[in-house]
Amino acid sequence: MTRTLYLFGSAAPPVFDVARVIEDAQARGWDVCLGLTPTAADWLQDGLDGLAALTGHPVRSRYKRPGEPDVWPKADAILVAPATFNTVNAWALGLTDRFVVGVVAEGIGKGIPMAVMPCVNAAYVQHRAFERSVQELREMGVRVLYGEGGFVPNQPGQGRPEAYPWSLALDAVDSLVPAVGS
Repeated sequence: MTRTLYLFGSAAPPVFDVARVIEDAQARGWDVCLGLTPTAADWLQDGLDGLAALTGHPVRSRYKRPGEPDVWPKADAILVAPATFNTVNAWALGLTDRFVVGVVAEGIGKGIPMAVMPCVNAAYVQHRAFERSVQELREMGVRVLYGEGGFVPNQPGQGRPEAYPWSLALDAVDSLVPAVGS
């Protein structure tokens, strides 16, 4: 039985590696559905058809209209990575004007296993709202991969997207929903 992973990405430079991450997740036995914030979808606009072909599902960045059928299978787990300062704070506050944040906010109430790995610089994390948001998500049962054993912020302008620890994020969702037979 295949596990279904909703992979949600925000507009941070590691999102440009999402095709490779999808392939890695598929190799681990995940059926991947890709959701993007509107800005991330804009950044990846030229490759969205290819990403849809890779996953076998439409790439989504907007809510469906009332009465439209759901085009994705039910999620077994959700991974939000890279998660920007805005996405982390909006999720913790329940501000669901964006599709990605709406799904994960509702996912808490549905009991869907979730992990999030931020991608923020060291200046953003000085804002008190960020630490409160991280704590709030942890208290709601979300596995937050931030700090030791997760994402460690760089100084502004010194980010290294190629060093974003995608394997830690995939390991986390694997541990939330182990493959059948593992």
